[in-house]
Amino acid sequence: MADSDNSTWKRVGVWIARSLAAILVIGSLLSTTDLNQWWIRIWDFPRLQILIAMVLLAAALWFFDRAWRPWLPLVLAGFCVWQFWRIWPYTPMASAEVARVEQGEQGTEACFTALTLNVLQSNREYDRTADLIRRTDPDIVLLMETDEAWAQAMAPVLQSYPEQIHRPLDNTYGIMFASRLPMRDASIQDLAQADTPSVFATLTAGARNFRMIALHPRPPQPRQDTEERDAEIVMAARKSRDTSMPVLAIGDFNDVAWSDTTRLFKDVGSFLDPRVGRGPHATFPAGMVWLGWPLDHLFVTEEFLFKDVQVSKSVGSDHRAMIAELCLSPETGRARNEETEGPDAKDEAEADEVMEEFKEDEAKDRVEGEAG
Repeated sequence: MADSDNSTWKRVGVWIARSLAAILVIGSLLSTTDLNQWWIRIWDFPRLQILIAMVLLAAALWFFDRAWRPWLPLVLAGFCVWQFWRIWPYTPMASAEVARVEQGEQGTEACFTALTLNVLQSNREYDRTADLIRRTDPDIVLLMETDEAWAQAMAPVLQSYPEQIHRPLDNTYGIMFASRLPMRDASIQDLAQADTPSVFATLTAGARNFRMIALHPRPPQPRQDTEERDAEIVMAARKSRDTSMPVLAIGDFNDVAWSDTTRLFKDVGSFLDPRVGRGPHATFPAGMVWLGWPLDHLFVTEEFLFKDVQVSKSVGSDHRAMIAELCLSPETGRARNEETEGPDAKDEAEADEVMEEFKEDEAKDRVEGEAG
């Protein structure tokens, strides 16, 4: 009787493993497409976790599923290779894109610290964020999901920042930016969706000017696909392409570092990622580091070097802060960083396609709104 029960549970376990394997394979296949449905694009996010799950399932099925061995374990092994290839740049095995500042290197007079954090609007532990800002003492601060209560709570700790531009909102897309660096030509713009603001400003570090772009587009979720998010990211990349200044791009992109959209952002905007070759620096979800993925970003053009990039401990939000020490040193950066060639014809065609899909979605929403 006991042997029969064990055999039954083994069969159940094998079928559960087969089902999970099938789901992960289908999800991985869907993530290779250009489709914008939210339930497809969410497969871009947990690639590391999918890779680990596939390795474990392949091993279990190899030893316990004689009927489907070796084909299903081999299929899983193939997708493991593909998933690893996608996240490869964000492992220490890859070559770094942005060089680290060396001891005594010239140009360090134009260095500054940046802190970016999605505070989680419903998080009311204001003191923990304020303490983080005091301890870190950054030169520029970007806070997202800030409503009026957050704006009032952060006012005391931001008093020492002479340059500020804010738009508090109660829809989880409010934004606050504060700088000790001289700032001009600052604006808050809704690029792709109303009440989804981005910040643009020219800042000065040392005697050098650079353009700063801060984004927080909306994520893929039920009833919200990714046309608007992707269009906002492409618009920002094109703004970088069209400026003659060095550019720093920061924020919660609601997209992972290894996605096709972020890759397109880097290509079109000629950006480099200090995290490449140094680890993913996962920021979300803050309470489950093992499940984390890089949702908050910091990209630079080739004129920047970096001293350090780190992720803070949790301060009550579902995100952790990203903190970076950067140096604007155009000559040294161009000499030591990975070369950026700018967008090619394929990149521009992909960007045009993203914008066309956005316009079609916008027109469809307008027709449905008028009909309603």
